[in-house]
Amino acid sequence: MMHTKPPFHKKTTLTIIMIIVFAWSLFSVEWGSDLLHSGGKATTMQILEGMIKPDFSPEIINLAITSSWRTLAYATAGMSLAVLFGVVFGVLGSGVVASKPYSKAMFITSFRGILGFMRAIHELIWAWLFVAAFGLSPFAAIFAIAIPYGGILGRIFADMLNDIPEEPIKALKASGASRLQILLYGYFPIAAGGMVSYVMYRFECAIRSSAIMSFIGLGGLGYQIQLSLNDLKYDEVWTFMFFLIALVLLIDFWSQVLRKRLVA
Repeated sequence: MMHTKPPFHKKTTLTIIMIIVFAWSLFSVEWGSDLLHSGGKATTMQILEGMIKPDFSPEIINLAITSSWRTLAYATAGMSLAVLFGVVFGVLGSGVVASKPYSKAMFITSFRGILGFMRAIHELIWAWLFVAAFGLSPFAAIFAIAIPYGGILGRIFADMLNDIPEEPIKALKASGASRLQILLYGYFPIAAGGMVSYVMYRFECAIRSSAIMSFIGLGGLGYQIQLSLNDLKYDEVWTFMFFLIALVLLIDFWSQVLRKRLVA
């Protein structure tokens, strides 16, 4: 009679390793009195006070609205290009339009390599490069979002298209549909829900990226946050932060509405 050993899942092993690493990191920190600088407590209290009592003066509100609009504009324009890049390179990187096995392998290898290059470099680094090339132009922020996010979207779209069930695709092929028709009426309708959902999630991330890139002088909420931080005006900082949070929540609400319409 054979006895089987109880399964020891890889997730369990990884969890144990992570716990050990976390515990080791705690013991490696010197928990002395110099862990926080002398003014850290006072600064923390000022930050908390600014969060409780943000500056809602008309001047700051008007500035926050203008900066929010610029941040949203950068993110929207960048994501529009990113979706275009993602769809084109995602379709090519999935290999679903290839007619023969060797051409499919060539498509997957080459275009997934391009997508890997696009998303390997952080958007902040792209922003620095484009600022060096174009100056403090909106194009720097737009392309800095479009390229890495296009790479991320393209990779996810390619995986979604590869995960489409074969039965409806075979049915379209049997009916004599062309490859373009199979793509438009087979792959895209099935993957549309997941693709839209992921695009909206990435749109939220683009809002945050747009704000972060503003720190290098491209304008927007991040730029205003930086100026207020330099002046130690934490009440103004939290005003701009609250507007940033409102933008993210607005995109999240819009995403939920779109998903419900697609499911209905």
